[in-house]
Amino acid sequence: MSISFSDEVNEEIITTTASLPEDSNEGSLRPRTLSEYIGQKKAKENLAIFINAARMRGESLDHVLLHGPPGLGKTTLAAVIANEMGVNMRITSGPAIEKPGDLVAMLTNLNEGDILFVDEIHRLNRAYEEILYPAMEDYAIDIILGKGPSANSIHLDLPHFTLIGATTRSGQLTAPLRDRFGVSLRLELYTPEELQRIVMRSAGILNVQIVPEGAYEIASRSRGTPRIANRLLRRVRDYAQVMADGTITKEIADRALLNLEVDKLGLDALDRRMLRSIIEFYGGGPVGLDTLAATINEEAVTLEDVYEPYLLQCGFLTRTPRGRCVTQKAYQHLGLEYLGQQQLEL
Repeated sequence: MSISFSDEVNEEIITTTASLPEDSNEGSLRPRTLSEYIGQKKAKENLAIFINAARMRGESLDHVLLHGPPGLGKTTLAAVIANEMGVNMRITSGPAIEKPGDLVAMLTNLNEGDILFVDEIHRLNRAYEEILYPAMEDYAIDIILGKGPSANSIHLDLPHFTLIGATTRSGQLTAPLRDRFGVSLRLELYTPEELQRIVMRSAGILNVQIVPEGAYEIASRSRGTPRIANRLLRRVRDYAQVMADGTITKEIADRALLNLEVDKLGLDALDRRMLRSIIEFYGGGPVGLDTLAATINEEAVTLEDVYEPYLLQCGFLTRTPRGRCVTQKAYQHLGLEYLGQQQLEL
């Protein structure tokens, strides 16, 4: 009996760093302590010192800003901090705070030492940031009740808490807010070896039989992102159960990922279509982003935020004042002949 992957599998989004519905159960894979947290060595070393110092003094941890590309574990690290400090964590996001009262309610409901985690904090309404300034510095807020001459100002003291902000775009934070974070940590892309350890750990939690070579094959195609590595692990697990004996070997992982159109460097179908379109229709570039998006029938913001960053990191794409250009390295990866300046004349 011949069994193949369903045509309903969307290969174009499997390597995105955005959180997808299928990632809803990834909480079971999250580490709970710094010792379990794999990678980000420098950030962990500094955090361990700050956490131990705060516990020795019996104080709350200073406010922490976590920034870096999506999918690297900012939310996970915030939960690890809360667990290491032995306190509760309240979770919200910048877009979810629709009015000042929402933020005030969360702040006043915190207990001593608690953590307020705000994901995508750069999307917090600028007017609401004014509430955070005195809360972060003085652990107090002033609430105005009523309007006009009858308005009254009430001063409320807050418990000593820790604000942990996570953002993929730290440059969009206002300077007054960014400067109030005592600890600023940037999370970097993971190495294949670190991702291999993450895949092995996740496979153990999911009761998946895997060999180190199979884990490395998945890790090397995961764009340096744990979220993608865990997502690919689940899809390769499905392939191994249906098409093999359930054990993920290097060969099984390679066959499964090729079926998902994820190549040796982690490029998927849209990545390659994007590069080929620039080469075939625009002689390797330059071409404007909107023009390219119309050519491959994809949203410009999706290309810019999801696919372009990794192609830039791989050295396959460059940005110029006139538009995007494909590099010689991309030609070699696609198996195409690089004609240099002659390509632009065709």
